[in-house]
Amino acid sequence: MAAADTKILSIGGTGFIGKFIVEASLKAGHPTYLLIRESSLSDPARSPIIQKFKTMGANIVFGDLYDHKSLVDAIKKVDVVISTVGHVLLAEQYRIIAAIKEAGNVKRFFPSEFGNDVDRTHAVDPAKSTYQVKVNVRRAIEAEGIPHTIVSCNFFASYFLSTLSQPGVTTPPRDKVVILGDGNPKCVFNKEDDIGTYTIRAVSDPRTLNKILYIRPPANTLSFNDLVSLWEKKIGKTLERVYVPEDQVLKQIKESPVPNSVMLAISHAVYVKGDQTNFEIEQSFGVEASSLYPDVKYTTVDELLDQFV
Repeated sequence: MAAADTKILSIGGTGFIGKFIVEASLKAGHPTYLLIRESSLSDPARSPIIQKFKTMGANIVFGDLYDHKSLVDAIKKVDVVISTVGHVLLAEQYRIIAAIKEAGNVKRFFPSEFGNDVDRTHAVDPAKSTYQVKVNVRRAIEAEGIPHTIVSCNFFASYFLSTLSQPGVTTPPRDKVVILGDGNPKCVFNKEDDIGTYTIRAVSDPRTLNKILYIRPPANTLSFNDLVSLWEKKIGKTLERVYVPEDQVLKQIKESPVPNSVMLAISHAVYVKGDQTNFEIEQSFGVEASSLYPDVKYTTVDELLDQFV
């Protein structure tokens, strides 16, 4: 089957990362199906996105996670199912698993992941329990013998780079920067378009079957200290660096309300514990996207920071 003949169903395709994956699928020439609720057509937030995708050639399929028959019918039209449902719906993916089992035709399922590898994390609560939901979904997919690929894309650049992970700001700091831990563990920042491109490249690649696809490009893997130095060079200014020791970070997580506590717990896992890079990617469980697809010209952190200068 030629790659472009692979039919793809997107569930959650109007959401944050979903939009980039649907667009990448359409640009790659895949017959692309978008599962949406009819009410989304009149939703002012979603309607323009749906119209854009229709113009690009997407097939709209009406259905709902809670309507089993509509799910099965939609899945029967395609080869690959990509779920990008938001965190409140993560546990509802068992419904997708059940529908995939019944449809019986799916060659690959991508559950909603697109972050850190939840099987290799040192996260504390409240992030830990969110991650556990993803872990449970992974185990269910494996137990049902569904062919799958997990995408671990680490940090979304637009979210973390645009503020250098400083809470309550909208642009990277120009005076003082708060760094969790000692700033030495390496972390990974990827542009969302590139995450979409790599995900779609993997849909019918035998090398990514039943594997974790890590998006860890060399130029986007750097420590927080390196990141600050790069930013300082761009703005021609030295920032005051304030380091927060781990015990203080853990105290802040406990004392902060949701969703701040969740963001802090994820930051702790990555910036303090090094969860994105503190293990080797082994052939037995994973592959790395930029080495699998060297022809994809990804946007580097260096280039991404230029837009904020």
